[in-house]
Amino acid sequence: MSDGKQRAPRTGPPARNTAATGLAAPLNPGRIAAYVGLAVLGALVGIAGALVQAAWFPAGLLLALAACAGLFYGGRCVFGTQLGALAPAAGWLISVIVLLGGRPEGDYVFGDELGLTLFMLGGMAVAVICATMSRSPRTDADSGRPGK
Repeated sequence: MSDGKQRAPRTGPPARNTAATGLAAPLNPGRIAAYVGLAVLGALVGIAGALVQAAWFPAGLLLALAACAGLFYGGRCVFGTQLGALAPAAGWLISVIVLLGGRPEGDYVFGDELGLTLFMLGGMAVAVICATMSRSPRTDADSGRPGK
C-alpha cells in the first residue's frame, strides 16, 4: 500500500438477508393446514377412484388415475415443493390400503384383481412422477425489451 492508507482485510461477501427454506424454514400454520387439506383430498380421491375403477373397469380406471394425476400435479404446482405432491399421495395411499382390508363379512370394495393392481401401481407411479419432476420455470413479467 503505497499511499499510506491501510484497508481492512476482506473477509467475504457482504451478508444478505435470505429467508430460510425447506426444513430450516419456520413453521407456518396456514401451510400445514393446506397440506392436511391436500391429504384429505387425496383420501377422497382414493375412495372415489376405488369405487369408479371397480364400477366401469377400463374407463373408470383411466378416470381414477387421471384424478390422481390432477391432484398430485396440482399440489406440486401450487406449493412448488415435493411435499405438495406427497401430501395428497399419502392420503390416497392410506385410504386405498384401508379399503383393501375389506369387512369381516367378506365384502370387498375392489372389483377384480387386475383393476386393483393397475390402480395401486398406476397411482403410486403417478405420485412418484409428480413428486420427482423438476420445478416448472417461473414466468416473470415481460419487461418489453428484446433480448432479455
